[in-house]
Amino acid sequence: MSWWTPRSSARPASPWANSEPTRSNEDRAMLYPDLKGKTALITGAGRPTGIGFSIARSLAASGMDCILADLPGDETGDSLHGCVAALRRECGTRAWPLELDLSAPDGPLCVEQSVDRVRRLAPGLRVLVNNAGVMPPPAPLGEAEPERWRAVMEVNLFGPFRMVRAFLPLLADGGVIINMASRAGKRPLPQRSAYSVSKAALIMLTKCLAVEYGPRGLRANAICPGQILTDLNRRRYAQEASALKIPPEERMRQIAGDIPSSRLGYPEDVAGLAAFLASEASSFITGQAFNVCGGQLVEA
Repeated sequence: MSWWTPRSSARPASPWANSEPTRSNEDRAMLYPDLKGKTALITGAGRPTGIGFSIARSLAASGMDCILADLPGDETGDSLHGCVAALRRECGTRAWPLELDLSAPDGPLCVEQSVDRVRRLAPGLRVLVNNAGVMPPPAPLGEAEPERWRAVMEVNLFGPFRMVRAFLPLLADGGVIINMASRAGKRPLPQRSAYSVSKAALIMLTKCLAVEYGPRGLRANAICPGQILTDLNRRRYAQEASALKIPPEERMRQIAGDIPSSRLGYPEDVAGLAAFLASEASSFITGQAFNVCGGQLVEA
């Protein structure tokens, strides 16, 4: 098995092509029938090769209606609308774009202003997935710029906090919150202190939610991806390769060599877990932070 190719098949040529070849959408829809007809809101879902869109696809395959949220703008905006169209085409469920800026303190794109827009699309939510995040360029902790640190916290930590606070009224009893943390939230990445700290705090936010809102039937869990081939990580690998003066592909081979599963992960590896956590199949699971890292981080 190659470090580059998953066990089942090579990757699809089209960014919006079905990227889970081992199981059809019809087969996957039978896994979690309790999700059918309910609504999920997923942030950071406007990239066809990203974890957010892969989660939306996995939820839609079980019949969920999905609101895909991401930044506006020419590149991201076109990508967001393309993802929505692909979801409608592939899964036959309802899907809507939501232009959203987690760092905006006010204005039409801020979190609080988006609540009314979501209410017009769906009367309530079953699932909220806080997936959007940023990773700044590497820098030693002592040389990190305070403003850049604040910017990372604004999106990676305060963004999910504001989303939860704003959308709790729309999450019915039995609702589910899934926060996208990171392996870096448990084992820090060198020269990525802001990112690592933000994800560690997001894990604790998840636990606080589970404890405080468990009595009303709400569940909250975090997912901690490892080396997943997203656009964010590809840029990171390219930066590291440049510093090492090697090709990006060689850097990815090096990283895969440190993973017990001997390969890098794909967004679909995360999406399957997210669908399980969204469903009643995980109704007695809350307050947990699950590693999806090919065995790179093993915990008792």
